[in-house]
Amino acid sequence: MFTILKWVKKLFIVFIVILFLIFLLSRGHVFKPDELEYGLTFSKKQATDLGFDWQKVYLAILDDLGVRKIRLPAYWDEIEPTNGQFNWQNLDWQIEQASKRNSEIILAIGGRLPRWPECHFPSWTGELNKAGRDKKILAYLTKTVNRYKNNKNIIAWQIENEPFLSHFGDCPKLDKELLDSEINLTRSLDSRPIIITDSGELSTWVPAAKRADIFGTTMYLNTYSQFFKRYIHYPITPGFFRFKKNITQMFAQPQDWIVIELQAEPWGSAPYQNLSQADRDRTMDLNKFREIIKFSAKTGFKEFYLWGAEWWYWEREVNNNPALWEEAKRLFK
Repeated sequence: MFTILKWVKKLFIVFIVILFLIFLLSRGHVFKPDELEYGLTFSKKQATDLGFDWQKVYLAILDDLGVRKIRLPAYWDEIEPTNGQFNWQNLDWQIEQASKRNSEIILAIGGRLPRWPECHFPSWTGELNKAGRDKKILAYLTKTVNRYKNNKNIIAWQIENEPFLSHFGDCPKLDKELLDSEINLTRSLDSRPIIITDSGELSTWVPAAKRADIFGTTMYLNTYSQFFKRYIHYPITPGFFRFKKNITQMFAQPQDWIVIELQAEPWGSAPYQNLSQADRDRTMDLNKFREIIKFSAKTGFKEFYLWGAEWWYWEREVNNNPALWEEAKRLFK
């Protein structure tokens, strides 16, 4: 009996020490509300899939919402739909319109970019072996960076999207050597910072942060798990992200830390346009939008790129529900 009590006391002490260490590692500077900066990601593909004139949606984001920080994916399958033939018209227009308004642009480049199916390889690459496809990816990166590197509004290059979460999406297995080649190639072509992103809830951050000038995390609270076949609310506090940042800083020292993807649209068992209002509301509605904005402000990050502008527009135009769009407008302005 005495031995059991002795071990219980030891375990209790260890438990208290662990809690104390977690408490210490969860501490960190939290920015004041007037110091926080907000932008968003725009996907031409998503706007088109929702049935909209994507240019009209984009201009509404720039002019009605007043967004001045924007992440744009340079989708490889749209830029090089035919092997060796490049179509820059749509991306040129997006960059030109943002630049006219003096907006800061993060240009995301690579085979794996935002929006499902995550990897956006041209169909013709299916005829290539891996070595051939890798060579083509590097050629596409070279042409993209060289085309836009003289644009002063592009503030950073994002190389791939959540590359260390390669099990998510219709993507090949992660090739770290190829990723490093993409990073080194981009650095050789231009001096602007490299952004590497990772999942806030499902990844360790260290491999991505070690390669980054700017590290970008995602930040989600409510999702649907295809694995568990159920809706999930992550049981985390803002301190969880401060803790991960403090741990990661022991192994990596990027120049800056941002939230590259802040959840502001539903994540259900199907695309949100195919879900009922009740199912959409389970992972995102006006109250949850406000909740995650307040949550994120306490995580120790300063800059946030919201994920879901096309959905706010869809709610306004299709469901006559402008509340999310108007809430976002107040945030940006």
